[in-house]
Amino acid sequence: MTDLTKMKVAEARDALRAGDVTSVELTEACLGAIDAADALGAFVHKTPEIAMDQAKAADARIKGGEAPSLCGIPMGIKDLFCTRGVPSQAASRILEGFRPEYESTVTGKLFDAGAVMLGKLNMDEFAMGSSNETSCYGNAVNPWRRGNDDTALTPGGSSGGSAAAVAADLCLAATGTDTGGSIRQPAAFTGITGIKPTYGRCSRWGIVAFASSLDQAGPMTKDVRDAAILLQAMCGHDPKDSTSAELAVPDFEAMLTGDIRGKTIGIPREYHMDGMPDEIEALWARGRDMLADAGARIVDISLPHTKYALPTYYVIAPAEASSNLARYDGVRYGHRARLSQGEGINDMYEKTRSEGFGAEVQRRVMVGTYVLSAGFYDAYYNRARKVRTLIKKDFEDAFAAGVDAILTPATPSAAFGLGEMQDADPVQMYLNDVFTVTVNLAGLPGVSVPAGLDKQGLPLGLQLIGRPWEEGDLLNTAYALERAAGFVEKPAKWW
Repeated sequence: MTDLTKMKVAEARDALRAGDVTSVELTEACLGAIDAADALGAFVHKTPEIAMDQAKAADARIKGGEAPSLCGIPMGIKDLFCTRGVPSQAASRILEGFRPEYESTVTGKLFDAGAVMLGKLNMDEFAMGSSNETSCYGNAVNPWRRGNDDTALTPGGSSGGSAAAVAADLCLAATGTDTGGSIRQPAAFTGITGIKPTYGRCSRWGIVAFASSLDQAGPMTKDVRDAAILLQAMCGHDPKDSTSAELAVPDFEAMLTGDIRGKTIGIPREYHMDGMPDEIEALWARGRDMLADAGARIVDISLPHTKYALPTYYVIAPAEASSNLARYDGVRYGHRARLSQGEGINDMYEKTRSEGFGAEVQRRVMVGTYVLSAGFYDAYYNRARKVRTLIKKDFEDAFAAGVDAILTPATPSAAFGLGEMQDADPVQMYLNDVFTVTVNLAGLPGVSVPAGLDKQGLPLGLQLIGRPWEEGDLLNTAYALERAAGFVEKPAKWW
């Protein structure tokens, strides 16, 4: 069997169970692909010894007749997930040398299901970024190129390493986290599938926190079926996480029938943004037609508070980040600055945080501290919380009116060049999240599905937003869209 790394999770699962391939063979193929792809900057901590031990254990489980859905499947883990004994830095210098003595709940569930960890994946520092350019490891690079142009493109962020690794067939799947679009935006930029589940569906325990009321883990995969398989393994109640929902986890894969006849799909008029590229508008229109042809009823809806979503997000997220990141002070773990004679503990705090945090993290901590400060708390933070409630109510009203899912673009453009936004106002970079942040503010599930290419040959994605806790129904709608779009393109190998 050739091209083992090109296999999807479902294909590999069936081949492993049939004895056509072993997990050791599959893992060795992925490790070889990873070593040959250093130019992509996707894997930042390779774990070949752990991977081979897990692969051998998986083969023994399969041979013994015990084969969970992910048994023997090689995966990459975003550096935000704490993995026992393996560097877990959140792509930040301030956590240099940190090797946790515990396992995040999500990775623990994946390993219990037999998954194989190939290594840790690049990301924006503390998940703060939309281009994977804030990482202490350096940039992750999109495996796609604009036609014959050699310009290095962003894989998106913050889960850029995860997206690049899956798109380049370095692993069969990867974990990501999504605070304002950090699964869905990079998935759209690299032509893969990514789903952010309902807030509380996956445990946040053992995942380095950015904004606690917004963060949510999810899978990044080569297609919708694989996303369903991974999501089922990642979900479940966790008593260690007070926001984890005590709900049964359905068989998401079994719900993929592709039949969406009678479903109502909403098209929000507020997502028709001024200056949106014609290609994005055209793709959105094609998505609407594809779902209608599949039997869905298409209706126009209004989400009137959408225009306030981005400023609301960039008040709430930095406020929570400034609180969460206060723990990184050089005292207990991670980086500690060297002090000169006569300097005290306050100097140590200041120097450690100045050296350990990158510019974007420092900016967001400063913004967050400002909006939480006396005199500005009510003017900014409390007002943003009230607007967040209104944004959530917009979605509730749409679903109460009979809408089953909402179709929007995933991103306002295709992938842009690394460094092209370097001199731009930070707000220009934040606009990459314009279609995705509402989903996090409302705590809803959202999925990005690759649906076409732009005129330069770069992938474009469409986003579907679902009802809370109905990821199975959402994935089935995404499955119907995926089948109609027929997206099978892959990046031409240059690395």
